[in-house]
Amino acid sequence: MKRGIKYVSAREAVAHVKSHQHIHLGGVANVPAILVEALRDRADAGELTDLHFHHIHTEGEAPYGQPEYEGTFFDQGFFVGANLRKSVNAGYADYIPVHLEETPYMYRSGALPCDVAMIQVSEPDATGHVSLGTSVDCTKAAVECAKTVLAVVNPSVPFAYGDLIDIDDIDCFVYDNRPLPTVEFPAPSALDMAIGHNIAGLIQDGACLQMGIGSLPNAVAMQLEGHKNLGIHSELFSDGIVNLVEKGVINGSLKTIDRGKIVASFLLGGQRLYDFIDHNPDVQMRDISYTNDPWLIARNPNVVSVNFATEIDLTGQVCADSIGSRMYSGTGGQLDFVKGARRSPGGKSIIAMPSRTKNGKSKLVPILTPGAGVVTPRADAQWIVTEYGAVNLYGKSLQERAKLLISIAHPSDREALEEAAFQRFGAHYKAFYGTAEPVLVNTRYE
Repeated sequence: MKRGIKYVSAREAVAHVKSHQHIHLGGVANVPAILVEALRDRADAGELTDLHFHHIHTEGEAPYGQPEYEGTFFDQGFFVGANLRKSVNAGYADYIPVHLEETPYMYRSGALPCDVAMIQVSEPDATGHVSLGTSVDCTKAAVECAKTVLAVVNPSVPFAYGDLIDIDDIDCFVYDNRPLPTVEFPAPSALDMAIGHNIAGLIQDGACLQMGIGSLPNAVAMQLEGHKNLGIHSELFSDGIVNLVEKGVINGSLKTIDRGKIVASFLLGGQRLYDFIDHNPDVQMRDISYTNDPWLIARNPNVVSVNFATEIDLTGQVCADSIGSRMYSGTGGQLDFVKGARRSPGGKSIIAMPSRTKNGKSKLVPILTPGAGVVTPRADAQWIVTEYGAVNLYGKSLQERAKLLISIAHPSDREALEEAAFQRFGAHYKAFYGTAEPVLVNTRYE
């Protein structure tokens, strides 16, 4: 017999929180903002000290990581978003390096304490279950492990099928009806479209895709409209996927597991995206230990993972979480999908980036900037894509990789990169390898 829901105020709910506790926050677009505000009010009143917060990315204000709450709140997230980037790099907040596939295990193994889970959920269905809506991520694991679960029931949260929460597992309910934050990504630029063109050229009909969010993934999606029978098994997705579903390009008919289903762990975009997943039986929002398990990913054939980099060196080391020693994002699920895609029959792992930064500095470099983190090791790198083409590093030696990567650098940077490679490998480099051409060249970009 399911118990009924009795609502209390946000202030009453956060009275359960004690100093020195570890708190998990529901993330991305589904942050329980009313509970965060009530907890901030308690902090302002001097009632709390030394609270630790854990989460994936969060949208909106983040008082739990701001300098004015030093000593009261300390954020230790699994990813660094724009709302916490400055604080992390100044030391007022911190980052826990982890592959996202392992974040539920951190809670379930006890490696990371979880005293309180603060979450936001949909209205319950007839069976007494609520949905985590746009962001399951590692929140289901936090609910399983937390001593106390505080939930905001919000009718704006779509009821997404997949991993649901039983209302009997929730200790305290608060009602809020504010809309979820939406993000409208800018229209893809000519540069985005050029890179997207090269990525789309590597995606075969029947592929099972993993892509991120933003203008570049949307550029890829726009160039897949002529494809057939694509599937989705991804950490996250955004609005561009909806267009392909509506056009019949994505149907999941050739997937081996979760056939016909779009599988993801969290998402971020516009209201149209949130409406798309609401009570949609073709969408499964799952625990991130499921979506990001490399061995499970590899069970689908023709998996194509598309991820992004901030910098790549001439041996194929991929930095994607930092700019030098300054944290920018996090390890995320990049390596989870790099390994899963490469193990998939017919699969491909793609790492893409513009050849240059906005300031005109080459993103293909002789050596990574000091302090830069290696997210995808050189031994795992496969396809690398810029606006100038795509090259396959897998099975290639260091000197072969240097030649291939230089071929897709900005033309004005190639001579300096060749000289750096010559200095590293010696005269044999030029004599033996001569020139190398990218496998796929985009001749349209200027």
